[in-house]
Amino acid sequence: MASAANQRDPASDQLCEYKKSVQGDPPTLLAGNGAPVGDKTNSVTVGPRGPILIQDYVYLDEMSHFNRERIPERVVHAKGAGAFGYFEVTHDITKYTKAKVFSKLGKQTPIAVRFSTVGGESGSADTVRDPRGFAVKFYTDEGIWDLVGNNTPIFFIKDPLMFPSFIHTQKRNPVTHLKDADMFWDFLSLRPESTHQVMFLFSDRGIPDGYRHMHGFGSHTFKLVNDKNEMVYCKFHYKTNQGIKNIPVDKAAELSASDPDYGIRDLYDAIAEGKYPSYTFSVQIMTPQQAEKFQWNPFDVTKVWPHKDYPLMPVGKLVLNKNPDNYFTDVEQAAFDPAHMVPGIEPSPDKMLQGRLFAYGDTHRYRLGVNHLQLPVNCPYKVRIMSATNYQRDGFMAHNNQKGAPNYYPNSFCGPEDCPAVKAPSYFVSGDVERHQPVNEDDFGQPRTFWRETLKEDEKQRLVDNIVGHLKNASLFIVERALKNFGNVDVDLQKRLTAGLRQQGLPINLSGKLANL
Repeated sequence: MASAANQRDPASDQLCEYKKSVQGDPPTLLAGNGAPVGDKTNSVTVGPRGPILIQDYVYLDEMSHFNRERIPERVVHAKGAGAFGYFEVTHDITKYTKAKVFSKLGKQTPIAVRFSTVGGESGSADTVRDPRGFAVKFYTDEGIWDLVGNNTPIFFIKDPLMFPSFIHTQKRNPVTHLKDADMFWDFLSLRPESTHQVMFLFSDRGIPDGYRHMHGFGSHTFKLVNDKNEMVYCKFHYKTNQGIKNIPVDKAAELSASDPDYGIRDLYDAIAEGKYPSYTFSVQIMTPQQAEKFQWNPFDVTKVWPHKDYPLMPVGKLVLNKNPDNYFTDVEQAAFDPAHMVPGIEPSPDKMLQGRLFAYGDTHRYRLGVNHLQLPVNCPYKVRIMSATNYQRDGFMAHNNQKGAPNYYPNSFCGPEDCPAVKAPSYFVSGDVERHQPVNEDDFGQPRTFWRETLKEDEKQRLVDNIVGHLKNASLFIVERALKNFGNVDVDLQKRLTAGLRQQGLPINLSGKLANL
């Protein structure tokens, strides 16, 4: 029996556990075409020291596959962890939506969840200061519903046209290939609407303790439609039942070196040990009449709906009780798309959501191929009962090419027909077609509330220290511009940041114009 000193966590023991699961002798080694391999150690050569022959299919099969093992990395959310489980309805919201996933109390729906960091590459550390992705795939009776969100209820920008530029500033300088404080703070200080998310990011919650101890949010505003074609606006929340825990800056830096995969390991071990993470799933509801009178644009993803006016209504729970069978198959190939909705759930005029409806599916078709929805982890298997379900054919990796069914519509040969019962209700829109710039938007009111009413004194000081530690590396004119933005949040915040930056040796001068380049 292994001593306590030799005991390892479940992730470290994965291979040992697999060995125990194999019944009898090891299986026969096969080449890609299914033929048994006689010798996997030595290439076919002309004599003991001669050159390799091109007839060595075992070598060619092995090397040609190896050369193609990596699919394109996600541009954002490249590093992630995944798990499977279920969603269970605990409260009735059928008066708001006809979506069958919410149809009755106790109903369970299988789910897949992928957590991720946002800005780093696939090999980056899990404990960096960065937003976390929290994407949920519901395998519903009506098809796939993907709820793609983050661990923050708000975002940096409100128009998807700015998204590529924003992500570029969080990535690497194209000349130096280094993270660049000028890029980071230049963009954010030029976009005051980012202030709310920036303060959240540099607060304690900017480094959550793994993925089990953070909240999740759908972030965007959605529409819910009931069986009477009545609609309301909705925001989705999933709050951790494990409690919020964050990692102090010094410990996070230590873990980045000693255990850069901390988040992946923590999630895997918890599930393997039967400590199944769970999250309470809730909604906020706003009527169209309330939206018309709301003090801000209710579809602005840089702002929250105040809970005192729009309280959380519990709906159900998410439970994660199964680890991936294979990381590449179940996590790397998982494709979440906000455009994947089901009857009863629809998009709102949220600009960022509207942009994501195109962007996500487009990147999956590039990264995984046009038939990525045929992969098991992405397949809407609950509705793929018959061989023919649509008129899409061919392309790379077409595992289910729908046999002999017609590939055109309309047709007279029993091809799939549309379903008028799930047609979305019409709604009226009007306005001048223009690249409209938001007007009368309050970019600092909610960050002011966050500073004055949400943060405790010790949390305020850590927020100041975290911003100073990062902002000090930017050019002086960018530093001073950022300080003026923070001054619009609260003069006390600006004063503390200024004092901290001066202690770092920066000659801050906010009385006159910005420092020159």
